[in-house]
Order: sequence, then structure tokens, then C-alpha cells
Amino acid sequence: MANIRSAAKAARKGKRREAVNTARKSRVRTHIRKVEEAIASGDVKAAQAALQAAQPEIIRGANKRVMHKRAAARKVSRLTRRVKALSK
Repeated sequence: MANIRSAAKAARKGKRREAVNTARKSRVRTHIRKVEEAIASGDVKAAQAALQAAQPEIIRGANKRVMHKRAAARKVSRLTRRVKALSK
């Protein structure tokens, strides 16, 4: 445990931020998984709907720094490409 008051406060804040970031990461992963499941099932409409829901969530994850912005862009791009290939 921290001896200095400000360090103790920083430790408490860190725990709260960790909880928020963990929830955000989980939310992003859930949306990605839903798109991948829709692609695997072969349902074009469901895949497009899932991608439309996932895209802002992934970008929000990048903006909130729970994932790197280039990793988010790459993930969106690859999912979009897979959904597009499914619809052909």
C-alpha cells in the first residue's frame, strides 16, 4: 500500500480506470465476435448488421486508447472485406 496520500489516490484511480478499460475491451471483442460468427454462419444480412454495429465500437475503443488506432483500422478493414466477399 502507498504511504503518500496522492499515491494512494492514484492507486485507487488506477483500479477504477482498469475496470472501465476492461469493460471497454470486452465490449469491443464481443462486437468483433458477433461479426465473425455472422460471417461463419453465411448470413449476409446479419453480417452486415453486425459489422455496422461493431465498426463504431471498434473506433471508439481506439479513441479511448484500449486498442491502437492502426489495429482498430486494420480490424475494421479486414472485417469489411470479409463481409463484402460474403455478399458476392
